[in-house]
Amino acid sequence: MALKPQQELTEGDLKRGLKMVIWDGLASEVVISLTGGAFLVAMALLLGANNVQIGLLAALPMITNIFQLLSVMLVRKYQNRRAISVICIALARIPLAIIGIVVLLWQGGSINMLIFFLFFHFFFSSVSGLSWNSWMKDMIPEKMLGEYFSRRSRYTQTLNVALSIILALLLDFVRSRYPAYELTTFAVFFVIAGAIGVIGAYLLSRAPEPQSYLSNARLFTLLRMPLKNENFRRLLVFNSAWVFALNIATPFFTVFMLQGMGLPLSYIIILTIISQLASIMTLRMWGTFSDRYSNKSIIAISAPLYILCIIAWSFVGIYSRLYVNLGLLVLIHVFSGISTAGINLSLTNIGLKLAPKEDAIVYLSVKNIVTAVFSALGPLVGGVLADYFADKNLEITFEWNSPNFDKALKLVSLHQWNFLFLIGAFLALCALELLPRVKETGEVEKDVVKRIMRTRLKSNMKDAIIIGNLITWNNQLRAILNRRKKRPVTSSSSSGR
Repeated sequence: MALKPQQELTEGDLKRGLKMVIWDGLASEVVISLTGGAFLVAMALLLGANNVQIGLLAALPMITNIFQLLSVMLVRKYQNRRAISVICIALARIPLAIIGIVVLLWQGGSINMLIFFLFFHFFFSSVSGLSWNSWMKDMIPEKMLGEYFSRRSRYTQTLNVALSIILALLLDFVRSRYPAYELTTFAVFFVIAGAIGVIGAYLLSRAPEPQSYLSNARLFTLLRMPLKNENFRRLLVFNSAWVFALNIATPFFTVFMLQGMGLPLSYIIILTIISQLASIMTLRMWGTFSDRYSNKSIIAISAPLYILCIIAWSFVGIYSRLYVNLGLLVLIHVFSGISTAGINLSLTNIGLKLAPKEDAIVYLSVKNIVTAVFSALGPLVGGVLADYFADKNLEITFEWNSPNFDKALKLVSLHQWNFLFLIGAFLALCALELLPRVKETGEVEKDVVKRIMRTRLKSNMKDAIIIGNLITWNNQLRAILNRRKKRPVTSSSSSGR
């Protein structure tokens, strides 16, 4: 298998590469579907994991990102990003199969065993990820980055939806008919994921790599270079604050639904599918707008909506009626899917865009390592906070008493998880204030993008339902955040129209 870079890529090479990267993405999505998300949390709880251990599992992918320095060293030495990516991706999938085999052969396993092997899974994934990002930046033309990765995400998320339905039905069948084999079922998932993951690495090896050369300067000299770039440093500050805030709350949504609400796993999978469908339906829109205008504008529009979704989690479970809670959860997952599609796509693209082509791997390495530290701290802090608030409650009620009628209405009911979600939402709101300081090449003002969106609304009612809500939520939140700004400027501009 030849993995040498090429001096120039032909049109045929590029087409083949784009196709193989999508196939590898599909294989990766199978791995994630079988071993991540709600399934991983359910398996960890089945093995007896506590809140701190759940937080550690969520933090592992970020903790291991620190080892991306090794990727820089390997690229410097061998000047072959494809070989590093392919080999490390294959090595990352093998521990998954080992987890499944251990559970099958030793009739159980432990949470410590799961954490141990997942560390190596995420370690090799982190080493491969940096060289993969640099490779993709050079292989895929910049003008089609947004459209291509949004299309790739649509394919992978569609596959995830189909797989999640099948796996949820299978797990429900096993849990109801053969509960003793529930852990065995998870083990089989891990073995299949490991095998398909290795196949995906082979498919990725068929994608070409354009030749690039990394500077031979001292490693720490290279790593200091992005930090001297003021604009890139601002991006690091915003990204770090944002991921820290989100990771305090988001890893515990599934735990809350499983333990706090007692929902069946199939319900949680269905809610996840709803979120993914909402994401799939809006990915093309986000990709088109990020290519035409700016990633910053997309983040500024979609991030406030996601913060509202986190706040809404605090109201889930206030009342005991299941259909009310499920209705609220459906709305939360719909708008979470819409907003995260724009946020994730734009954060990835803006990092690629602000990294100079000749030093992309160094810039991306620093970005991933710095944000990894704060991403890892988030769920660990969240786990500690969840234990701290475990025996604490805050209730605010409205009571009406009369001779003929008595009524008590809960306005706020905070407990272990609600406290956690509100803290995460507040910190995310603070982090969003750092975004305007980042300058993006070819940046279009957010207000301009909004006007263009509104123009599209008039001719496309389908977009109106989605984007109109985004703009409304954003305007309301930005008005709160900018109270200290002078209002007469806005009113005078409006009266002059």
